[in-house]
Amino acid sequence: MKNIRNFCIIAHIDHGKSTLADRLLQTTGTISDRDMKAQALDDMDLERERGITIKSHAIQMNYSKDGQDYILNLIDTPGHVDFSYEVSRSIAACEGALLIVDASQGIEAQTISNLYLALEHDLEIIPILNKMDLPGAMPEEVSDQIIELIGCDVSEIIQASGKTGLGVEEILSAVINRIPPPKGDENAPLQAMIFDSVFNSFRGIIAYYRIRNGVIKKGQKIRFMNSGRDYNADEIGILKMELSPRKEVRAGDVGYIISGIKQANEVKVGDTITGSENPCEIAIKGFEDVKPMVFAGIYPVDTEDYEELRYSMEKLQLNDSSLIFEPESSQALGFGFRCGFLGMLHMEIIQERLEREFNMTVITTVPNVSYKSYMKKDPDKMMIVNNPSELPDPSGMDRIEEPYISAQVITKTEYVGSIMTLCIEKRGELKNQVYLTQDRVEISFEMPLAEIVFDFYDRLKSVSRGYASFDYHPIGYRESDLIKLDLMLNAEQVDALSALVHRSNAFDLGKRICIKLKELIPRQQFEIPIQAAIGAKIIARETIKALRKDVTAKCYGGDISRKRKLLEKQKEGKKRMRQVGRVEVPQEAFLAVLKLND
Repeated sequence: MKNIRNFCIIAHIDHGKSTLADRLLQTTGTISDRDMKAQALDDMDLERERGITIKSHAIQMNYSKDGQDYILNLIDTPGHVDFSYEVSRSIAACEGALLIVDASQGIEAQTISNLYLALEHDLEIIPILNKMDLPGAMPEEVSDQIIELIGCDVSEIIQASGKTGLGVEEILSAVINRIPPPKGDENAPLQAMIFDSVFNSFRGIIAYYRIRNGVIKKGQKIRFMNSGRDYNADEIGILKMELSPRKEVRAGDVGYIISGIKQANEVKVGDTITGSENPCEIAIKGFEDVKPMVFAGIYPVDTEDYEELRYSMEKLQLNDSSLIFEPESSQALGFGFRCGFLGMLHMEIIQERLEREFNMTVITTVPNVSYKSYMKKDPDKMMIVNNPSELPDPSGMDRIEEPYISAQVITKTEYVGSIMTLCIEKRGELKNQVYLTQDRVEISFEMPLAEIVFDFYDRLKSVSRGYASFDYHPIGYRESDLIKLDLMLNAEQVDALSALVHRSNAFDLGKRICIKLKELIPRQQFEIPIQAAIGAKIIARETIKALRKDVTAKCYGGDISRKRKLLEKQKEGKKRMRQVGRVEVPQEAFLAVLKLND
């Protein structure tokens, strides 16, 4: 065990984690030059197209130093805040972390929040200045920022470049010399923590684990402590570029297990694996439960595909345990699921993966949060409203409460003004402001969760030029003056576009949604009124003009009454068509409501 090192790579988005991981794999000979491709660990098409890491990737490398052979278990993590849950799970399986900072950009928001996650788990941090080959690199300034942040010595910072391979040998030496070997007792009862799982259509569920104590052997009977079920370890092994089977995996190592499990809900990330004959006393304390930020409905385009969609979502949940869903129904869209996402990017990625990996074309509704409503007849009885269409009649309602959050934004001093303006505009209440260093501020405020669901995150990134990290935790419900904003197309209410909004924002929001829908809904043979209403009161209206055929084209010269007769006939037809005509709302229209500021 003294020759094993478990470590992960953490950084802000686009600071070169995956590129540096490529160099480590090449230097240790884990991947041959012939098989080498950029971002070798990103195996999803979506990751390669967008140039971002969505899932953490674990891989084992072998390295020799001073005549000793070492086993290095590396986990490459995502940098985007929407996937910080992946990072927290990876950190729980390691003893050390490479903190990578772009030498041309300096320390950014996600660098800090990922660093705090690592420090909470007492990980050994190795700071690395990446992209030293760039002409815009500022090694002295950025080194000062790192020293200020983690209080290390300037000699501990390794200068590297993922592109040219500069400093890779130094990094490997630092991993061996500075990161402690895993602690654990091979003779104790088996105790392993699951930190990830994937679904394979031929072999069922493959769980990735890190062994704390004991040994796992092929064919051994094991138990998952969360579900209490027993299985046979059909195949165990370690993670190379491909799965590499072994007879046994020992304490301190990272490996995989295949036991023929087909049901998604039987494997829970964060669960503990132990032996059936000699189980361990207590489960390993995993990582905190994930907190979804955004809730939205996902519906199949064809109602018959509902079961198929459920099956696809369960598979996807295995691969991404931060996805939460439960069944719901809508008048306009039929049966579907109410899903919880970590953010807007997460929601986009899930939708895209459903389409690519499972061929499911889905409709996503306007995101929102859960509210509590109380009735006048029985003021103590509380009703949870997950969907605006479930809201009871306002005349019989005593009050409605919405969830509030306490939020912290870390940013540069020059953006404080614009960030405060944004927070106040979103009904936020400023609580505190702390200067962490000369040019870094932590701003704390309380605001309704519903306000961050829409475009808060995108706008925060815009006003701070990407230099702001955002973290929050719920602080309970508070009474609020909320009303239901309905949208009507051709006098028919579209429940999937309804939203609960604060009275002060209703008129402005209604007007903007109507204008946006007018751009996106294709013209029909008849005129379509788009109306935003509060109860029976219409507060905004736009009209999509009808497509008209020139019926008088065949009349040249002659009496005007002939033309009038044709126009009257057309008018009658349009009127009848408007009564029977249904308006198809395109998928973009549901999502456009989120991007009203563009």
